[in-house]
Amino acid sequence: MKLNLSSMRSWLGGLREAAPAAAGRARSGRGGASGSIGFEQRSRMMEYDQPLIWVVLLLMLFGMVMVYSASVALPDSPKYASYSNYHFLIRQAIFIVLSIIAGALAFRVRIETWQKWAPYLFGITLILLLMVLVPGVGKGVNGAKRWLSLKIINLQPSELMKLFIVLYAADYTVRKQAVMHKLVKGFFPMAAAVGLVGLLLLLEPDLGAFGVIVCIAMGILFLGGINGVWFGGIGATLVGVFSLVIVTSPWRRERIFAYLNPWEEENALGKAYQLSHSLIAFGRGELFGVGLGSSVEKLHYLPEAHTDFLLAVIGEELGFVGVLVVVLLFYWLVKHAFEIGRQAIALDLTFAGLVAKGIGIWLGVQAFINMGVNLGLLPTKGLTLPLMSYGGSGVLLNCVGLAILLRIDYENRVLMRGGRL
Repeated sequence: MKLNLSSMRSWLGGLREAAPAAAGRARSGRGGASGSIGFEQRSRMMEYDQPLIWVVLLLMLFGMVMVYSASVALPDSPKYASYSNYHFLIRQAIFIVLSIIAGALAFRVRIETWQKWAPYLFGITLILLLMVLVPGVGKGVNGAKRWLSLKIINLQPSELMKLFIVLYAADYTVRKQAVMHKLVKGFFPMAAAVGLVGLLLLLEPDLGAFGVIVCIAMGILFLGGINGVWFGGIGATLVGVFSLVIVTSPWRRERIFAYLNPWEEENALGKAYQLSHSLIAFGRGELFGVGLGSSVEKLHYLPEAHTDFLLAVIGEELGFVGVLVVVLLFYWLVKHAFEIGRQAIALDLTFAGLVAKGIGIWLGVQAFINMGVNLGLLPTKGLTLPLMSYGGSGVLLNCVGLAILLRIDYENRVLMRGGRL
């Protein structure tokens, strides 16, 4: 009997100890399963940089609306008499669709593949820049020969170069990291490459694109660790070169003087005609604008309102508020590109990090120059507003560049989750 009572007590004690443990395991299992499901859902949701995608789409669609508004009256002029009122809207919509498709394809390419092909893409683009200068091959518009006609779209090799100089400069910096502080081995080869590009662009002529490309290359070299003394000296040399180009070119010199005093009658009716009407557009817009579609300056007063001076139309129709929204969107885009680059470098993806920051420099510098020209802060140059202005090559290459940025962020996220590329 004693033996039986003892056996029962031990059996009941074991049962009491096992019950909480089993319940705990059950709760743990349920919590672990739900936690795992929630983590997987969050992982899938955060696999792509959704804010970046939405900001890019917003800029492109906003730009398409403003391109239509700025170009709707162009068929009234003899130059565009054969065009319909929707001509530029339809073409811009097609450009955006093609750009999104190109971006989707570019996103599927791994960053290491871009690095492998960077020198070859740079070389191919140099050949295209040479082809632009060949009589009968390059297409000229408004006195500048910058395009190659592909029937459906006019390809502008300088836009290709803006993207591929980012890849090439980043790859060069990674390959030459050990000698970046040396002038001959570290800097001269890159300087020679950029100088050759600059020579070809000045022959088109396209000083604005050359300026953007120099800023991209110098920015990436600086971020890659080039010697500070050499960087300062090179920067001063470049300022001297640009000044010499302006001084030795009479029409560039006249444009600079006109920019400094756009309201003088001779300038307002000549070299500063675009700038003076751009400033009038901003003045008419005041705080909230005259209303979408109600611009007066786009009615054949402001030339190239749908391309280089799109921001002036935004300022007139949507006022200071509309311009501020555009500025803030570009500020966020550039800042976000640098954040992605910093994260990539923290993960020892140096090439990817420099490319991300280079794309930020490219879009930031070009947007700054375009806005500065529209606002009269910089001399007039033929640079479009990225993602927004009318044009096929520009929007398409902007989208490809941003797709590469999105890919860098995607690879960052994969590595941070412990995955493999």
